Amino acid sequence: MARPTSATIHTDALRHNLSRVRALAPRSRVMAVVKADGYGHGLERVARALQGADAFGVAALSDAERLRAAGLSQPIVLLSGFNEADDIPQLRRLNVETVVHHATQLAMLEQAVDGDPIRCWLKVDSGMHRLGFAPEAVREAHARLRAMPAVADDIVLMNHFASSDEFEGKAGGGAQTRAQMQVFADATAGLAGARSLANSAAVLGWADAHADWVRPGGALYGISVVDGTTGADFGLRPAMTLGTRLIAVNRVRKGERIGYSATWTCPEDMPVGVAAIGYGDGYPRHVPTGTPVLLNGKPTAIVGRVSMDLMTLDLRGQPDAQPGDPVQLWGEGLPVETIAAAAGTIGYELVCSITRRVRFVEA
Repeated sequence: MARPTSATIHTDALRHNLSRVRALAPRSRVMAVVKADGYGHGLERVARALQGADAFGVAALSDAERLRAAGLSQPIVLLSGFNEADDIPQLRRLNVETVVHHATQLAMLEQAVDGDPIRCWLKVDSGMHRLGFAPEAVREAHARLRAMPAVADDIVLMNHFASSDEFEGKAGGGAQTRAQMQVFADATAGLAGARSLANSAAVLGWADAHADWVRPGGALYGISVVDGTTGADFGLRPAMTLGTRLIAVNRVRKGERIGYSATWTCPEDMPVGVAAIGYGDGYPRHVPTGTPVLLNGKPTAIVGRVSMDLMTLDLRGQPDAQPGDPVQLWGEGLPVETIAAAAGTIGYELVCSITRRVRFVEA
């Protein structure tokens, strides 16, 4: 029998979330970010569900190759930009647009052989200090791009926010994002081209940053990175349900200890369930005892350490549970953000970490 662990991908939720993004940013075009294999949901599956988007954003040319092979004709933007001169013919062959964030890319484009002009997204480092031209270098970079035969005329100007998950209204909240918006505005004042500033968090909480293009990622998958919130708080629906089944129910005596390193002791004689999922499937090993799961749709909790293939559950609240009963690790009714908070991370990391042995099911 196959291992019962599965990730169910809800394509209707993906489409709902795209509609919600459009409702939040009604005057903006939407680039659906599908990097990291569609945030762990499956690149082709996600892109087909999100065909209503105005463009797709990827991190690698290999992703663009997969999208074109799947028959998708929407514009594709290479978000980290190209790395070598040999990538330029690939951009043309696949009809892929590229972010330009460094002077070395300008030099390669200036030396490019004749061919179809490539649409470029000029990235401004407005304060995140990861990729992008310094504000004082933006005008020169823009002028160089405008002068290149290899570059299309309609250059898009963009930045990336570092702290847009911190909304205004709280003490000190939003100061960095507001400063980045001003740096970007000053650096690009008077330059021709559409603007793109907003990632998922900015779509949710910074309406004046929506501009011509928004670039949602996690929001499309129903996930919030705003502290203390879930996607449902913004009208989003989870696109992934991670589930498995009980494979054993054991009676364990008071004082007996559970799992590796014996980190949890039974406070009374009690039933303990064993579920077929662990860190080998991508579930985070370091969540503590008490992290919630749903068993038969009702809350229960992990006890002891998560191991590679298995976890143990407190069944005192469900003494009639049996092997074969369904266990849900996250999804509708149990937000991935809740598990991420227990693991000290964000929901993005968890959905991107599901391993190849998990069976994916499209719903």
